Amino acid sequence: MSGHDPFELHLDRNTANYVPLSPLGFLERAAEVFPERPAVVHGRQRFTWREAAARCRRLASALARRGIGVGDTVAVMCPNTPPMWEAHFGVPMTGAVLNALNVRLDAETIAFILEHGEAKALITDSEFHATIAPALKRLGRKILVIDVDDPQGPGGARLGDLDYEAFLAEGDPEFRGRRPQDEWEAISLNYTSGTTGNPKGVVYHHRGAYLNALGNVLTWGMQAHPIYLWTLPMFHCSGWCFPWTVTALAGTHVCLRRVEAGAIYQALAEEGVTHLCGAPIVMQMILGATPQQKRSFPQQVQMMTAAAPPPASVLAAMQQEGFEVTHVYGLTEVYGPAVVCAWQDDWNEKPIAAQAELKSRQGVAYPVLEELMVADPETLQPLPWDGETLGEVFMRGNIVMKGYLKNPSATDRALAGGWFHTGDLGVTHPDGYIQLKDRSKDIIISGGENISSIEVESALYRHPAVSAVAVVAKPDETWGETPCAFVELKPGAEASAEELIAFCRDNLAHYKCPRHVVFGELPKTSTGKIQKFMLREQTG
Repeated sequence: MSGHDPFELHLDRNTANYVPLSPLGFLERAAEVFPERPAVVHGRQRFTWREAAARCRRLASALARRGIGVGDTVAVMCPNTPPMWEAHFGVPMTGAVLNALNVRLDAETIAFILEHGEAKALITDSEFHATIAPALKRLGRKILVIDVDDPQGPGGARLGDLDYEAFLAEGDPEFRGRRPQDEWEAISLNYTSGTTGNPKGVVYHHRGAYLNALGNVLTWGMQAHPIYLWTLPMFHCSGWCFPWTVTALAGTHVCLRRVEAGAIYQALAEEGVTHLCGAPIVMQMILGATPQQKRSFPQQVQMMTAAAPPPASVLAAMQQEGFEVTHVYGLTEVYGPAVVCAWQDDWNEKPIAAQAELKSRQGVAYPVLEELMVADPETLQPLPWDGETLGEVFMRGNIVMKGYLKNPSATDRALAGGWFHTGDLGVTHPDGYIQLKDRSKDIIISGGENISSIEVESALYRHPAVSAVAVVAKPDETWGETPCAFVELKPGAEASAEELIAFCRDNLAHYKCPRHVVFGELPKTSTGKIQKFMLREQTG
């Protein structure tokens, strides 16, 4: 045995053969190779790749001239408009970290995020002045504030030092910025929508952003130049990395300031949209469009959905409307989607209802996620692939977050044992596909029996009058807990509590059926997730 490895001898890493991975290179390539292709569309605003890249460089240059650089945070409070997209490139080009803010948060939470994330600058759409003004007051320190006055927005009071377009005019369109010296450097900071206590700041690195951007391409089988509609908020998990994905393919980003059925159909018909993402609530919106809102479109449209598992009935209806739905699953901590219900050819032979049932499973790991398993949360031992044994879902790989900003105990808990602990409960089917059964806190334990709230919700979604539903535990003296269903009916539809309970009894084991039904609009997050914690408070 010789004492050396010949494959390491005089085969050193250098700038010719090793470059830290970063999605920033996608922008330069798109601008160089397809300079005249449409890059960003927002109403009458149209930017080619040459123009879009120049705007990103101007933003980076203007920020750098104000002293923004490595280790700094730049916050952005904007809907899906060009400045929000530009920030996904312009901010990291300076070495700084992008913190895209959830536009539905209150002033107190925004102030917490600006303080905790140590924002040095804030780019804010004037629509949100009523939230941002008190948040800045609470912050109690002076930061650079830049106002965006979007021509499609409602307008609002100016709070900042200058207007966004004037700020860009300060910048150099030839500015080359800075690439990360190490791909482990942070690129973005995304706060989880905490249901209790303060939100946690999830830190993404350049390597993960690069890999998951390409993971989206592989998973979705995307071709060059997709036309992507921004129905998914860019503040949510860095827009599931799609600001970088679509750019890598020199596609077109079609901005959408407000997610409405009419605006979606207009974009499908007039812009030729080929791809969009969103929670099941966006599918409900598309399916619930009025005849006046609907427009015909010739192209096949791909939709990627996540959040709550999509009801099989909704998936079947989308297929009949001409949308090919891909079901993914992930969390903020894994750059958005990390698991996909990869489609098997022989499933095409099955009836649409059976296909939809298969498609409602979460599935298998993204090509860029190293490992996925359902395991015992105490021992981390994988559980049988029998479709029945319930365990926690664990992930590991290059698209798991760096950790939670300034929260070592939460980071250690989340990454204990060398796996990311999702907190989601599921099973593994014999074919290796996982299926979520619930969040650990959403399992209803009635008379010692575990009831999956998702299973009860899926049964109720099959009722023709039901538009949206959430099932939570209601304290019960006899059983400990029983299921309580909160139901939003379709416009013009009618159904009684007795009718829905009877419908469940025809489709579920009786102990799983709700004992109580509450009608009304359900509280939802900005990404369409139903806020069960608010409903739980009503059942106590």
